[in-house]
Amino acid sequence: MTDETKSASTIPTLEDWQHWTLVMGRAQQMLMEFWSDSLKKDQPFPAWSPGMFAFDQAQPATDPMALMSAGAQAWAKGLETWGKMLGGVTAAPSADQKDQKDRRDRRFSAPEWRENPIFDTIRQTYLRVSDQLLGTVDEIDGIDGDAREKLRFATRSFVDAMSPSNFALTNPQVLKRTIDTRGENLLKGLANMLKDIAAGQVTQTKPGVFEVGRNLATTPGKVVKQTPLYQLIQYTPTTDEVLRTPVVIFPPWINRFYILDLTPEKSFVKWCVDQGISLFMVSWKSADESIADARLDDYVLRGQIDAIDTIRDLLDVEAVHSIGYCVAGTTLAATLAYLESKGEAAKVKSATFFTAQVDFSEAGDLKLFLGDETMSLLQQLTSDKGYLDGRYMAATFNLLRGRDLIWNYVVNNYLLGEEPPPFDLLHWNSDTTNLPAGWHRDYLESLYKGNKLAVKGGISVAGTPVDIDTVKTPTYVQAGREDHIAPPQSVWRIMGHFAGPKRFVLAGSGHIAGVVNPPSAHKYQYWVNDRAADTLDQFVEGAVEHKGSWWPDWLEWLKKQDPETVRADGARVPGKGKLKAIEDAPGTYVKSR
Repeated sequence: MTDETKSASTIPTLEDWQHWTLVMGRAQQMLMEFWSDSLKKDQPFPAWSPGMFAFDQAQPATDPMALMSAGAQAWAKGLETWGKMLGGVTAAPSADQKDQKDRRDRRFSAPEWRENPIFDTIRQTYLRVSDQLLGTVDEIDGIDGDAREKLRFATRSFVDAMSPSNFALTNPQVLKRTIDTRGENLLKGLANMLKDIAAGQVTQTKPGVFEVGRNLATTPGKVVKQTPLYQLIQYTPTTDEVLRTPVVIFPPWINRFYILDLTPEKSFVKWCVDQGISLFMVSWKSADESIADARLDDYVLRGQIDAIDTIRDLLDVEAVHSIGYCVAGTTLAATLAYLESKGEAAKVKSATFFTAQVDFSEAGDLKLFLGDETMSLLQQLTSDKGYLDGRYMAATFNLLRGRDLIWNYVVNNYLLGEEPPPFDLLHWNSDTTNLPAGWHRDYLESLYKGNKLAVKGGISVAGTPVDIDTVKTPTYVQAGREDHIAPPQSVWRIMGHFAGPKRFVLAGSGHIAGVVNPPSAHKYQYWVNDRAADTLDQFVEGAVEHKGSWWPDWLEWLKKQDPETVRADGARVPGKGKLKAIEDAPGTYVKSR
């Protein structure tokens, strides 16, 4: 045989591709069925004992990450046998009743997944086994609720990772691209992967398109105060008159504040200013060694209360409206309870909570990342510098939606060799913030695990035990119907604690899009229920749906708390009062890494 003949014989034919696609698809199915078989209805999980998962006696695991790791090892072992297996399927199964739902699954949007019998077989088999596997979790006897949730999360993560769309030989789009480009897509994908490994996180949006201060966070304003913990931004009025009582926003310190000031058409900040609100924003400092020792007292006393008092003094007003987003809302609840205990509750005229939890008894999947192994790992990661690199927190949030925030980019960036499209929200999502290690651990231990904020005197601020049940401040509570970080049933629980008047609004979408939903977008919807409801289910049952953004509803509520307006001059203009401008918004803290 000549060299030319040998070379030609090694080039895979179409039949070869089809053969190995069947082999890999069948291998994938076998592995998932093996996992499913280990979750029999009448059997406990293998090597199960109370409080522990184990894939074998030598490998106990109390965290979902260990479960996923074990699944990945099983997958790797399966790779070794692929070359020995033959695919026996030659025709696609008949269409199932869930086909309409499956058509909305973006992983299988390419027409080849249905038009080609091989790929249609792989798709339907995968979906059928996935449903069986996930359903079996609910049928296992002998495990408690927490263990079941851990297993459900791990199984769902395993199922998402095993999708045939995630592998080159079982994804028709990747196969076609590989043939068309003679493998250039895989080389580009490898380069993309190596860049991400060096950066320590998956690229989710096209680099270089967005820049804070250039096309993000561009609402005009000035930094009027700077402390070791935060910068205070005052925004420039755009109306002749403004509400007398100003609004201060406390964004989560685990993210950059500009999620509320993205591009102008999406900016909650710009919208508020255009509605005649005197608006202030706290921009937290990304943790470094200088604030590594910050704790709850710092974020309450030298953060939120300090900002409130600064604004009151600057504008010569008795009170402010406050907004707390996510974890900053949790801290705001502690702040309000502390002010109540000190007889200073009148400093805050109203409080608004964006997807914030104060009672963590139904906190969702994030509680699954609080096992001993996780806490020990956090201690190791932060022992040298005293703060947690924000990329670790970002990875945790990405895992909660692994199908969309991890595997989607594995396929696009690494297998297809593409760059992700520009997306301002995902640019923000990748713009991580470091966290003071001690406060981060305290937050997880005391609030998520211990749920101490929900207990009278469970936590103290500056030595003073606080009780959120005493808070009488008028409160607006917003939750996202599809929120995977702060589930609506968890956010709802604030309604059973605060003693003052409360308005609950359930918004369409999730933790970010449910909040960042400008009226001009005409997207989603929200639900309100003016009748008394003891549970979220009762609220939903009697709720009235309204199309579009909930922002106007909040503004109407806010004006009812104090409708008085004043001229937008003097101290209402950044830098024109007793606090001089330090620099232009968005400031330097938001840009520090």
